[in-house]
Amino acid sequence: MNITTEMASKSLNHVGEILCGDRVQMVHRSDSDILVLADGMGSGVRANMLSTLTSQIFGKMLLEGATLEECVETVVDTLPADPRTGASYSTFTVLQIFHDGRGILYEYENPGCIFIRDDSLVRIPENIQVISGKQINTFRFTAQIGDSFLIMSDGTIHAGLGRLMSFGWPWEDIADFALRGHKAGQSPMREATRICETCNDLYDGQPGDDTTVACVHVTGRKTLHLMTGPARDQKDDLRMVQAFMSGDRSVKRIVSGGTSASIVSRVLNRPMRVSMDYDNSDLPPEGHIDGIDLVTEGVLTLARVIQILKEYAQPDHVDEAFFRRLDEQNPAAKVARMIIEGSTEVRLFVGTAVNAAYQNPDLPLELGLRMNLTKQLSEALAAVGKQVEQEYF
Repeated sequence: MNITTEMASKSLNHVGEILCGDRVQMVHRSDSDILVLADGMGSGVRANMLSTLTSQIFGKMLLEGATLEECVETVVDTLPADPRTGASYSTFTVLQIFHDGRGILYEYENPGCIFIRDDSLVRIPENIQVISGKQINTFRFTAQIGDSFLIMSDGTIHAGLGRLMSFGWPWEDIADFALRGHKAGQSPMREATRICETCNDLYDGQPGDDTTVACVHVTGRKTLHLMTGPARDQKDDLRMVQAFMSGDRSVKRIVSGGTSASIVSRVLNRPMRVSMDYDNSDLPPEGHIDGIDLVTEGVLTLARVIQILKEYAQPDHVDEAFFRRLDEQNPAAKVARMIIEGSTEVRLFVGTAVNAAYQNPDLPLELGLRMNLTKQLSEALAAVGKQVEQEYF
């Protein structure tokens, strides 16, 4: 088995606080992917320092090759306890999923993880392990492609307490809400945002506790090929299109640019059709070539895609309104959606022929040359967690 994960998190700060008392750390090792959610006691600067210390201990040790068990022991031994109540200054949940499918979950005084498999809720059994006097729930499992995990701080179950919900938002109701909204193929950020925004609504826009939702999706490789620009030498058209069309039928393919589309149409001997059925008149319409998932105009569309990806890379800017825009049917939204929710790795096939139209000094500066636009796209892809490969022709 060769699996990977997609991870995202969304947080709400306690009302009146600049810093969040929750901290999420994501660690990617050669053998596994790990997510740590730490919740510092209280709120504000002090809680932020405690949760940051906890998550950084996990992150640094795991990157240096320590086992999860060793990290838990170190964190439990290192963190102080409240001298009056004996409570730890930070709670935590740690999920590690190995690329061979093995999974380990450690939960310490955070709300239980919500585990969804095959559109059903999987109950995580109680298996208490005492480490340095602390009761840690441990769950070992074999992950499957399609599994989804939602990890939360207690701001979620406190949502609405004393306001819209007399007793907060019970875990069972959150799990049911998550299950009803779960859809295969959607991004982990979409799921995390949906629950976090609902918490904010229950708090009436004034969170009484730091609130964090982290989502982990188990997935296989999802490859996307994007071709843009003509090759420097027309003799390389065939080689470029062959590279672009390589891979099995699971690979998604996008052609961006009218000249690129004409080259693909000619080399594959498949006609190109232009569609007038789109909902955004400030972008040129998309085209259609059999065997190609999406055909768009080049510079204007890619510039808009980069804007969307940059926005997505900043969790504070991502809300349900963002996903409504992402679901629009204009070409830029379609490309961005295929990248965000339909890929784990993107291969860019970039032609390096100079197109005189891009040298027009009247064009807005941010469009730049195609090469600069490709560089921006590559950086934006990396910022949203996609593996990026580039091949130039």
